[in-house]
Amino acid sequence: MFFFPLRDDNPTSTTPWVNWVIIALCIFVFLVQLSQGAYNDVLIRGLGVTPAVLFGQDYLPFEYQLVPAWTTVLTSMFLHGGIMHLLGNMLYLWIFGDNIEDCVGSKSRYIALYVCCGSAAAFAQSLVDPNSMIPMIGASGAIAGMLGAYLVLHPRANIICLVGFFVFFRTINVPAFLVLGGWIGLQFLNLGQVDSGVAYVAHIGGFIAGIILIPFFKQPHVPLFDKPHSKAFKIDRVQAKELAKGLHVPSMPRKQSGKTTENKDDKEPPTKHHPWA
Repeated sequence: MFFFPLRDDNPTSTTPWVNWVIIALCIFVFLVQLSQGAYNDVLIRGLGVTPAVLFGQDYLPFEYQLVPAWTTVLTSMFLHGGIMHLLGNMLYLWIFGDNIEDCVGSKSRYIALYVCCGSAAAFAQSLVDPNSMIPMIGASGAIAGMLGAYLVLHPRANIICLVGFFVFFRTINVPAFLVLGGWIGLQFLNLGQVDSGVAYVAHIGGFIAGIILIPFFKQPHVPLFDKPHSKAFKIDRVQAKELAKGLHVPSMPRKQSGKTTENKDDKEPPTKHHPWA
């Protein structure tokens, strides 16, 4: 059985240019990583957040000193450890980021919120193990902040999810508070997995930062805990069957003011241990 979020039912009134640019930059940087071969590990070591280096407890060999240590809090947000790491992050940013950008209004304020959440995530993970020489990379911490912000702004918005069990597929409207609450719950449950290579504390730190910061970043007229836009737990059997056959991919909603219209994460550590933030 699997559970896969496809999109939300939440209308926006602006074009999410900044969100699209962030997604494009992450994809571009990942393509650069792929093109570098063995040098990709130098990029990860040099541009990822290494807690001991960030706090001045240790230093990297000269060949890895690509930028000042403090700037890696930002550069690490655009690196990813693999294709699934990238795709998972970009899917969640695509689904939830546009609504946060719309509610914040100002493009510069959205960038500031995104960077603040990503920075909070990096510092949260680094404070847990300040002597670690393992670099942390990924946009997950910043995106977790967008999820936390979304939970406060639109807890009852519905996330259209594809649910599959063997050959049976359905799409179902699941309230955001269940999807996001389940996601953050899993982060807490997985905290004990030390060797997982995933920076769960960063996810939690970014998520909490988003919850705390969004009331200060949103536009004054934007309410918290907005009302739902569709019926929860509605099941669409036909659409899911078409998805299973690969005959139809549901179009993204054309978001307009007030309504939505549609068509009917010393010694060079192995790469596998890089925490995916």
